[in-house]
Amino acid sequence: MLFLFLLKIEQMLSFFGRILSTTKDNTDPMRKFLIVGLGNIGEKYEETRHNIGFKVLDQLAAEENISFETVKLGDRAEFKWKGRTFVLIKPSTFMNLSGKAVNYWMQKEKVQVENLLIVTDDLNLPFGTLRIKTKGSDGGHNGLKDIQAQLNTSKYPRFRFGISDEFSKGNQIDYVLGEWDEEEQKKLPERLKKSAEAIRSFGTAGVNNTMNTFNGK
Repeated sequence: MLFLFLLKIEQMLSFFGRILSTTKDNTDPMRKFLIVGLGNIGEKYEETRHNIGFKVLDQLAAEENISFETVKLGDRAEFKWKGRTFVLIKPSTFMNLSGKAVNYWMQKEKVQVENLLIVTDDLNLPFGTLRIKTKGSDGGHNGLKDIQAQLNTSKYPRFRFGISDEFSKGNQIDYVLGEWDEEEQKKLPERLKKSAEAIRSFGTAGVNNTMNTFNGK
């Protein structure tokens, strides 16, 4: 009798263990978000317009009092907010090969494409304007172009930070790889805080609510 009783308990524990495991597997991936900021590694690129993706993630890390560690294909940091896990990645592949890092970390963290957010600069938006979209073209942006090629889809969320197009014809490369001017530097801290707020919203309020709240702001 004792043997049958213990066997029954073991079967019940195994049953409930499978339920808990299944629930965890179905829930956790939806509560994890991969935030990838695009940029170029190296000190000479740190304060350039093209590195706003890195800048936004640095802002988040500073607010959450966390540090990046160098890992495969980039620098990684992680924090939790309102029950969600945010994994921050700054690729070390340089802009043109950003997709390699995005694809690797999506697989590594088991993050679905709807929980991916790419943070990048946008010449077609006025300075500091924020725009989140669930899909779109690469717009000539080499980082987005490589991500689309690696993921084989253009349907992934992206966070565009406007850097404006205040450059003369033929000077686009110098402009995007140039540093912020004095007026932009004054406004940048507030815009970075707003960007960090939008990213938290993406993970908690959802992409549609976040677009309604932050786009164009």
